[in-house]
Amino acid sequence: MLPTNESTDDAPADNLPTDNLPAEKAPPERVSSSSDSPRAPSSNGRADAPEDSAPTPAPEAPPEPTMDPKLNIHDLHFWYGDNHALQGIRMDIQPNKVTALIGPSGCGKSTLLRCFNRMNELIEGTTMEGTVLVDGQDIYADDTDPVMVRRRVGMVFQKPNPFPKTIYKNVTWGAEINGYDGDLDALVERSLRQAALWSEVKDRLHTSALDLSGGQQQRLCIARTLAVEPDVVLMDEPASALDPIATSKVEETITELKQDYTIVIVTHNMQQASRISDETAFLYMGRLVEMNPTDQLFTRPEKDRTEAYVTGRFG
Repeated sequence: MLPTNESTDDAPADNLPTDNLPAEKAPPERVSSSSDSPRAPSSNGRADAPEDSAPTPAPEAPPEPTMDPKLNIHDLHFWYGDNHALQGIRMDIQPNKVTALIGPSGCGKSTLLRCFNRMNELIEGTTMEGTVLVDGQDIYADDTDPVMVRRRVGMVFQKPNPFPKTIYKNVTWGAEINGYDGDLDALVERSLRQAALWSEVKDRLHTSALDLSGGQQQRLCIARTLAVEPDVVLMDEPASALDPIATSKVEETITELKQDYTIVIVTHNMQQASRISDETAFLYMGRLVEMNPTDQLFTRPEKDRTEAYVTGRFG
């Protein structure tokens, strides 16, 4: 091991004092320069590198700009009659991200999703308390039109539910009843392209939507939702009834859509949540247990109950 302090017993002879030597035998004085003077050893016993050879520290990356959440949920409670289904839910959902809601059956995932666009109001005997803000606006305020809320926050349901109309009419229906007066052909093409369905149906737009496969019908429902130009798209297990190939296409569509929309998806499939979501919220018995970036929640969860669920010990 290298010494941390040099011993004077090992100093070379030419460093001894020369005051008592005869003048003619005294060694000539030497003018030292900064270039040849030895450097003091560092704490590890080695001379430090010259200052001009030290690496220049990399400039610090500027902090990422903070963004206001797209949805802000504060102290949300919900009842089906006397059943307290949601208890004190608080969360922020960020814009242009896919947020997955996971948890065992009956934990309140779909109920929470429907609170985001006032769909639960269509169920008799229900009560809600708390605040849901979309872009800072309280969607449950007395002066807020629930129809406009559902236009801004669209919904894709678990089972494909195309109208018994043509593919073309399925896409334009919602836009037309909302007073859209633009180019319907362009709207249909744009919406179907966003739903990754255009290339498969462009030559049969005026045939029945019921003739499509299950996966195509679900993507048609996504296109129908996008046609009214929402800010947020809610999806309640959109691939649970589909085969693996159709599921893969729906997942690819969701990943592409987040460039333009904020997406919240309910899923029982934890592999699906890990593949497509940016953030994941774990609910259990009506309570939010943990919400974190997806990779963290699945690999380094903060709560023991979350770890037990994602590792398959229950649920």
